[in-house]
Amino acid sequence: TWPSYRVPVILPQSTLNLDKPQFDAEARLEVVSPCGPACHKSSPLPTYEEVKNYLSYETLYANGSLTETEVGIYILSNSGDGSQGKSRTKRQIYGYDSRFSIFGKDFLLNYPFSTSVKLSTGCTGTLVAEKHVLTAAHCIHDGKSYVKGAQKLRVGFLKPKLKDGSKGANITNSAIPEKMKFQWIRVKRTHVPKGWIKGNANDIGMDYDYALLELKKPHKRKFMKIGVSPPARHLPGGRIHFSGYDNDRPGNLVYRFCDVKDETYDLLYQQCDAQPGASGSGVYVRMWKRQDHKWERKIIGIFSGHQWVDMNGTPQDFNVAVRITPLKYAQICYWIKGNYLDCREG
Repeated sequence: TWPSYRVPVILPQSTLNLDKPQFDAEARLEVVSPCGPACHKSSPLPTYEEVKNYLSYETLYANGSLTETEVGIYILSNSGDGSQGKSRTKRQIYGYDSRFSIFGKDFLLNYPFSTSVKLSTGCTGTLVAEKHVLTAAHCIHDGKSYVKGAQKLRVGFLKPKLKDGSKGANITNSAIPEKMKFQWIRVKRTHVPKGWIKGNANDIGMDYDYALLELKKPHKRKFMKIGVSPPARHLPGGRIHFSGYDNDRPGNLVYRFCDVKDETYDLLYQQCDAQPGASGSGVYVRMWKRQDHKWERKIIGIFSGHQWVDMNGTPQDFNVAVRITPLKYAQICYWIKGNYLDCREG
């Protein structure tokens, strides 16, 4: 069952205009961090002022202008620099490759697969509202600077390719998967938390590797709601699911599911098979919603990418997802709705 969480309120306090960014960073499709589960668990909890700082955010507009918004956090009563380290072959497949390419418009255009979209910077995103896409911050900003493609950022939706010039020969072979193409929509504005911009992959930044994009027009597809991430032991079968555009299978949407191996307050560590390009995918689970008497899928995290972790001198690798905590839920929900009253229940 989906647990219900008391969600804090995050409200903008002040907004400053910043200089226009340079857009000079290279888009890297993954983040590498030496700080593993034990290192994250042992790091001190941030103070209230630090959390306020991390959850303040930058907003990038399509015309290149940039603002920084400081936030306040309220509890209502009942009323990385990605330094590469050892350059190993990035083995993001564990044992047998358990990814499934999703073919055919019957699957690709149907929920939940239809909520996965491709970013023009090479990552994946997930539809979370009529005009909003959730993705990883590193797809847009490398922690120091916005990536080259961020100003003209577009989001691609898979559509069937119409057969042109078919001269009356209306014979289709259903065994051949229908060719798909991307239809692109421009992004109007992008929100990135300051926790990502101030930090980097080596320390606190990993916890804030998420961003929200607002499209210039509604996409008219079914979207997936966000939810607060329950503890791993409460996930059905201890498993998570996500679909993304892994770059070793160009043009394919790739689905996978796997067990969560470890978690910190902000991160999930798992060994779902994945390749760069899948980062930014929405990690989801399907649970029973008691109030509505129905099963519901919700996004509980954002797939960040592959990580080599030094476990007592032996390197171990994980794929890492950023959990949607109650604070992050309040922030992302406010970005989507612009009204904290609609963001009270996680």
